[in-house]
Amino acid sequence: MKVARRPEELEADRCIAAVGSFDGVHLGHRRALETAFGVGRPVTVVTFWPHPRLVLGNRVELLSTLERRLELLEEAGVDEVLVVEFTQELAGREPAEFANTILRRIGAEVIVVGENFRFGRGAAGDPGLLAQLGFDVRTVPVLLGVSSTAIRSLLRDGDVVGAAGLLGRPAEIEGTVVLGDQRGGTLGYPTANLAVPAELLVPAYGIYAGSALGHRAAISIGVNPHYGGDERRIEPHLLDFEGDLYGRRLVVELWQRLREERAFAGEEELVAQISRDVADTRAARRPA
Repeated sequence: MKVARRPEELEADRCIAAVGSFDGVHLGHRRALETAFGVGRPVTVVTFWPHPRLVLGNRVELLSTLERRLELLEEAGVDEVLVVEFTQELAGREPAEFANTILRRIGAEVIVVGENFRFGRGAAGDPGLLAQLGFDVRTVPVLLGVSSTAIRSLLRDGDVVGAAGLLGRPAEIEGTVVLGDQRGGTLGYPTANLAVPAELLVPAYGIYAGSALGHRAAISIGVNPHYGGDERRIEPHLLDFEGDLYGRRLVVELWQRLREERAFAGEEELVAQISRDVADTRAARRPA
């Protein structure tokens, strides 16, 4: 899959363009992609980074990094992606200027957008305006109950199974492995300490079953109350894994929330509970 940062990096040939934020690449986004694939090839996704709402001064906890978004789009079969840098200047362009300088420049003839898609200064542009400008517009109806907002709400409640139902895949958390307290190793359950990008949503605190690098993982999200911690930590323990993870990027799937985090009477009780968490992780099922 080709990834471009400027329209001129793509050949101005006929293409089908699916336009939107595609945060999380959930089932609603996939319906838009399927609509585009149904028209023909090549399919070009036009997406935005940073997220438009962040640039416009709103707080948004993202479901995926740009890197992960691109990976998911490639897995979905997209031919090429134009990542448009979203700025205040871009937000202030007239809708027709946006269409002419970006969509026409890449050779888009068919435009696939959600029915609520808006663009340009004051969000004045909509699918109807694109049609008036001469594009063949395919509007995708909203998939009932499926939205990035709904997924964020479920994840804040720790409902990773419900979130998976809207994503069409397991919920994820992503970060780079950095040096931690290294307590897990002394307890017999070494963990990787994840530094998560500030813009990403972190699900409700608790202990989760999931996977990373092809290994099942018991994942702790929280402040380690047993040790009186107050700093948030995301610490997956990869079952049956041996090796050094420091500096590596990990995409961790969250399959099931096992329990809340809590303090214990002593380390013996803590280790016994971790053993049960690991057993529950081995028995957990990946959301379909």
